[in-house]
Amino acid sequence: MLFLQEGFTFRNFLVDALAIFVFIVWFWLLITVASDLFRRHDISGWAKAIWVIALIVAPYIGVLAYLIFQGQGMTDRSLQRPSDAREELRRVVGFSAADEIEKTRSAEKSGLDQRGRICSSARETCAVVVGRGSRDGYRLRSLSAASRY
Repeated sequence: MLFLQEGFTFRNFLVDALAIFVFIVWFWLLITVASDLFRRHDISGWAKAIWVIALIVAPYIGVLAYLIFQGQGMTDRSLQRPSDAREELRRVVGFSAADEIEKTRSAEKSGLDQRGRICSSARETCAVVVGRGSRDGYRLRSLSAASRY
């Protein structure tokens, strides 16, 4: 029984919707497999070329074969990727959020507030660095506690 001979029926609509859904899922898997394949550093270029040829010649079988043979490796690499990105960011930037929290706590203990002003207590005045001008390189301006924030 061919669905095309029946015209537009609810069954044809469901079959078409299912076909579109399966195509979208397959296309998503193809992109996922291709991105995992090109991000891998543990296989040679020749092995990557063979997988790409398999994905081009027989795309459905190629995607399913890659998922079957490399599925666990894909999972491991996708779980490792965020921690690698975090470590790379720390390496490039040079600090982490925990380092900044520790710097803030040590600054509060030494008498500095969050804006770098020297304060002895909340009710006293603060000295704020406002620019160059004195012999030591900075002019200090006194602020009352109410105008600090």
